[in-house]
Amino acid sequence: MAYLVSRTHESDNSELLGVPRDSTVGTRLHLEVAKLLIERKLLSLTGLATAMRHAAEWGSNLAQTLISSGEVRPMDYYRGVADVYGVRFVDLRQEPIDESLVTVEDRAEYAERHIVPWRKIDGRLLIATTEITAEHFNWGDRRFGHENYDFVITSPFDILWETQKLFRNWDSFFAREALFSWKPEHSAKFTVTAPQKTVLWAMLGALLVSAILAPMQAAVVLMAFFTTIYTLTFAFKFLLTFVGSSRKADMEISPEAIAAIDDATLPVYTVLVPMYKEAKVLPLLTRALKGLDYPASKLEVKLVLEEDDTETIDAAKALKLPGTFEIVRVPPSQPKTKPKACNYALQFSRGELVTIYDAEDQPEPDQLKKAVLAFRLGDPKLACVQGRLNYFNRSENWLTRMFTLEYSQWFDFLLPGLDWLKVPIPLGGTSNHFKLSALRKVGAWDPYNVTEDADLGVRLAQEGYTVGVINSTTYEEANGVLPSWIKQRSRWIKGYMQTWLVHMRHPIQLWRSIGTKGFFSFHFFIGAPPFTMLLAPILWAITLLVWLTNSFDLGWLFPEPFGTMALFNLVLGNLFLVYFGVIAALKRKYYDLVPAGVLLPAYWVLHSIAAYKAFWQLLFNPHYWEKTEHGTSSVTQKNLADVKGEAK
Repeated sequence: MAYLVSRTHESDNSELLGVPRDSTVGTRLHLEVAKLLIERKLLSLTGLATAMRHAAEWGSNLAQTLISSGEVRPMDYYRGVADVYGVRFVDLRQEPIDESLVTVEDRAEYAERHIVPWRKIDGRLLIATTEITAEHFNWGDRRFGHENYDFVITSPFDILWETQKLFRNWDSFFAREALFSWKPEHSAKFTVTAPQKTVLWAMLGALLVSAILAPMQAAVVLMAFFTTIYTLTFAFKFLLTFVGSSRKADMEISPEAIAAIDDATLPVYTVLVPMYKEAKVLPLLTRALKGLDYPASKLEVKLVLEEDDTETIDAAKALKLPGTFEIVRVPPSQPKTKPKACNYALQFSRGELVTIYDAEDQPEPDQLKKAVLAFRLGDPKLACVQGRLNYFNRSENWLTRMFTLEYSQWFDFLLPGLDWLKVPIPLGGTSNHFKLSALRKVGAWDPYNVTEDADLGVRLAQEGYTVGVINSTTYEEANGVLPSWIKQRSRWIKGYMQTWLVHMRHPIQLWRSIGTKGFFSFHFFIGAPPFTMLLAPILWAITLLVWLTNSFDLGWLFPEPFGTMALFNLVLGNLFLVYFGVIAALKRKYYDLVPAGVLLPAYWVLHSIAAYKAFWQLLFNPHYWEKTEHGTSSVTQKNLADVKGEAK
């Protein structure tokens, strides 16, 4: 075997296509394989020339470039590798790995090094790999002893797929339980801890006793508390909007900086796309991802699909995607959530940077390069940069207009305000770009939290990491179907409730880790909004009762200054909501949305409906993931028709 490796380096055939003899063994191997593929008419000379040029520009080896660019099928390429080495090629799907030979301790090695014990034949161990180098011999020697094994060749995809099958239970368990096992205090596996239950029952008992002994005084204190929370929440959002309106949170990356990037210096980038029952929009998504301006050999796109979602899996296979794409099948287990799926796929990710896109996303082509530059220019503690989000169907109906105004205010006012205060930023669920090392250090995503993004933003801040925003936009489909909107929004609100409960298990520790400003922001940006959504209908009902029933005086419920505060919240609070919506539309030059800003108070009625659904689920079904239905927009339907037309 060692002779065969040496032969590829020293034989007369090693000097190919003008490559000098002092080239690396790897370069010579890939060129010999390319020559063989050309002879077999599996690769054209033009394709080889293009791949060689790209390999030089991208700083990648020829194998990665040929496969990722779609010039050669992986199976054909690695059959060629086996023939050049003079060893056997095995299709692991047809001839599976002997599971008695693999160990969970080497699980990561199999995925990272693309090497795995395959079978014993006639008493001799055969190790499946994609290439045979001194490093591979060292790996085998350490585990099995010198001269006790031989190599066979297979494709890296076969190794990944087959080891995922073998370790599916372990990998699934790790995706679900790693954070809980490591830091149970940061996991939402249990919604409320025993100490929290004690405090809640004590508060409820005190309230009940007060209501019996002094009902009027108890009602006054309760309304004073509610009014204060409402006022502070509004005041904080007003502050964020005021300071954010004159600032930009974006890390500005210029087109000139993008053009100056040397592609050879770019890191490997992993794109995770968790989906469930999204076969309909898959062609649009893959078109957008294929349009990303990033070296194909340094890009791995993982379509993270549930094993039982055969429709989407079959649709992905039918698209015949290039070698940058890979299907990761997530074994069935509870909770069935997006963060669990991401954790599962993260175990097989080789990128230095990793990002997430949703099924309907259309990121701007230069977004990955902008993220790379942002990390290079940013502080070493910068762990995540977030792309801006916006909607391609903003004017479709009243609900999409409201959604767009809300997101415009979020990215143009609230995020810059949070950035100015240097407090934890709750991340969005898509277009977040992470340093993989930082993501793993904090335990990745909490699979039991249904707004894993907001929770992760808090945990990053607790570990001393920072979050930035880049001047690149991902366009999404605004949810314009009311029942689907309620499902999506109730999940978001439930997740904020979970996040607040989780991080308030140790409030002093939280305060010390994120500071006084961060502690205040956590309460009034994450904790209080769901509470005010639940509270709003009660206050609306009291107000309506006062207005409609002159004989029923409820003024005693709001002694000063709480009466003035309540009136302020009702009148000026709603006026400012309308004002913020209007200026958000004007700032983005969405002039057609300006009239819609007047109706924002009605939009918040829907939030209260969603909040009550969220609270009910928090009590009885906390980890249930309300799936958002995509592909309902007429804009999406038109784009899908265009894609089908292009395919023809």
